[in-house]
Amino acid sequence: MEDNITVKKLIVGTISLLCAIIFFGGFAKDIFGGIFDFGKLTGQFPEWFKTAGGTSAKGGFIFALSLIPSVMLALGFVAIFEHYGALAAASKWLSPILKPVMGIPGSCSISLIASTQSTDAGSSTTKFLRNEGKITYKELLIFAAFQFSAGALLTNFLSSFAPLLLVSDKAGTTAPVSIAMCLGIIFVFKIVGANLMRLYVKKFVKDDEVEV
Repeated sequence: MEDNITVKKLIVGTISLLCAIIFFGGFAKDIFGGIFDFGKLTGQFPEWFKTAGGTSAKGGFIFALSLIPSVMLALGFVAIFEHYGALAAASKWLSPILKPVMGIPGSCSISLIASTQSTDAGSSTTKFLRNEGKITYKELLIFAAFQFSAGALLTNFLSSFAPLLLVSDKAGTTAPVSIAMCLGIIFVFKIVGANLMRLYVKKFVKDDEVEV
């Protein structure tokens, strides 16, 4: 990561970073038909494709096959954002936040945002960071712990669990919590999980240890 980033590169990189956050964060899904949103561009395969292979090994193969387009799309856009300095800007602006909170560099921010929408995008962009040397092995373990718990929390919660908050009982009473509170609790415990891994890594993982 460049330490001596110029003002011009920082400005361009910051703009690229904001575009990445908007693209992967789902903030533009209702703008221009979602052409600037990762989730909308990825789309969904029809149900017959998902179930055509049956269950067990065949079903698993079909499911894995359906993940390829979203992974390719995520890696392609991350490469574009990196070309315009998004990762350098993220490291400059967000490392002071992410380092003390979870022990990971600011360059993880794009992948962090992506992981809230899609587990595929989160894992593939994290692998990209590791392959490019943007994060260490220890940071990879910590970040993986963050992503593993409640993966794709926005997509999964809003599509599966949020509607349950509107279901009332016989007395007409609904759950006394908001969607924002639920998402906040989930996010806090994702950070707790990352810090538990951070403690484990600090105690048991050697500095020169590498993945196998």
